[in-house]
Amino acid sequence: MLDLTKEIDMNERLKTDGPLLGYCKPEEIKTAPWLKCYGEVPFHLDYPDYSIVSAVMEAAKGNPAQTAISFQGKATSFKELVEQIKQTAAAFTKMGIKEGDFVTICMPNTPQAILCLYAVNYIGAVASMIHPLSAVKEIEFYIKETKSRTIITIDQFYWKIVQARQNTNLDHIIIASISEALPFVKKTAYRLIKERKFQPKVVEDGCVIKWRNFFNSGKDCGDAPFRDKRGKDLAVILFSGGTTGVSKGIMLSNLNFNSCAMQTATMCNTEVHGAKMLAAMPIFHGFGLGVCIHTILIMGGESILVPQVSVKGYSQLLKTEQPNYIAGVPTLYEGITRNKEMDKVSLACLRGVFSGGDSLPVELKKKIDKFLADHGAKVKVREGYGLTESVTANCLTPYLKEKEGSIGLPFPDTYYTIVKPGTTEEVPYGTEGEICLRGPSVMLGYLNHPDETANTLKKHADGYTWLHTGDVGKMDDEGFVFFTQRIKRMIITSGYNVYPSQVEKIINELEEVQMSCIIGVPDSYKIHKIKAFVVLADGFTESEEIRNKIMMHLKHNVARYAMPYEIEFRSSLPKTLVGKIAYRELENEEEKKLSAQQSNR
Repeated sequence: MLDLTKEIDMNERLKTDGPLLGYCKPEEIKTAPWLKCYGEVPFHLDYPDYSIVSAVMEAAKGNPAQTAISFQGKATSFKELVEQIKQTAAAFTKMGIKEGDFVTICMPNTPQAILCLYAVNYIGAVASMIHPLSAVKEIEFYIKETKSRTIITIDQFYWKIVQARQNTNLDHIIIASISEALPFVKKTAYRLIKERKFQPKVVEDGCVIKWRNFFNSGKDCGDAPFRDKRGKDLAVILFSGGTTGVSKGIMLSNLNFNSCAMQTATMCNTEVHGAKMLAAMPIFHGFGLGVCIHTILIMGGESILVPQVSVKGYSQLLKTEQPNYIAGVPTLYEGITRNKEMDKVSLACLRGVFSGGDSLPVELKKKIDKFLADHGAKVKVREGYGLTESVTANCLTPYLKEKEGSIGLPFPDTYYTIVKPGTTEEVPYGTEGEICLRGPSVMLGYLNHPDETANTLKKHADGYTWLHTGDVGKMDDEGFVFFTQRIKRMIITSGYNVYPSQVEKIINELEEVQMSCIIGVPDSYKIHKIKAFVVLADGFTESEEIRNKIMMHLKHNVARYAMPYEIEFRSSLPKTLVGKIAYRELENEEEKKLSAQQSNR
């Protein structure tokens, strides 16, 4: 076991009469008055010093017959899962994949993706997880960045990989099909309706191989060599969204994932063993991979794989699967609350509802909590905060107490501090600054980007290395953390700093508003001027009356310099691949309009 107690004992900054910028010394646990917020959550956990696949295999020892994953009604037990992981590992070995190699997994949430992830880890290779909806040039970039020579995807994206192959050094392309993982009846229907009509024909050659042939190749070649890597060893590459520049490969270790999973399960405050969780967040995202899949698996629960997310489909799964845990982004939850098909669905099955990936507006949280209560749930939505550089969430609203607008308290063994932006200088409680954190889930660094790593992982005066998140926030005198805004998204107008999420929060308070997005539009005088995009709630239509009401509400709640010069109503807002509002697309639209106007003058 990895023991972090020594590090905790050495932290002289911790005190018993105020909030923790982390966790307390063992002798302080019973005396710190703010501990009541946590309930029974321990402040230190012992983490196994082994690989992520070892964690799954350990869970399987005590639960061989328990369902580990299910897909469209087809269940796979832990015993079966481990056997299939080993067979997949043998197939990779026969293909020539060895310890230290990078294997690109370009898949939605399917059983084949799970098998490949853990099989790659089994033989000591590294899994590079990328979005299957990525453009060809993006796929080429990801492959080149990791020097990956093997990729697995599903047949509907076959054509993109074939194109990417022309400009990369791919040796192996493994093509899987959704139908191969379906129960018999659904498999037959899927092949008749979709594969024959819409899927491109896969042509096997020396490079391209179909999944069933690949998987079967590992059946009779003996066991693959098991490389039991240590906690510190690189396990997975996840790519940043690239919102502040070029996308970067985030190097995450076995310990990063195992600690995140154990911390997340601990913060649930309810039984996770044997529980069911909807894995709707994508496997190429830290939230999906770290929480919806790895956490539930190593805790002996069932991960219900959802390959494609829609409000209608997700609502149907809530009704039929009756999961114990769900996790999603705010836009998904907002859609569910408006879905008429949920009218008589009982959600008494829920033990935990977690929101992450984007800020959860206060009014939307109230709406979700009411929706849950109206449907028989005894829990409220709990907002988490984190970033891919620490796998996913490492701060969560505690179950005993919540504060309006707060993202909660840090996970066990995770330390938070707030510093003056651009420095390592800690600021007082209640003062806004850059959120920094450290703990066992913090990344090893950025692949091939030592300068970016040095700018993000910085040593402070206390001797510890802290992850600078690039987010603005504060901590109050009870240790609750409040997220304000991405530093990079800050808008400067007439010399003043405007944080879009603060203005959006005010607009979203109105019952007429479903969601909003604030951007800065280039302006020769002000540098940027503020523009608001608004999607109205059901039952409301665009009108000058609503426009004036929004402006009047803002006038009473934000500074004059933060007022929008224009409100544009939209039926919807563009989303990123993981469901966040894609404000960059709106900014690009406005810049193109401005450029066209200037060209016509």
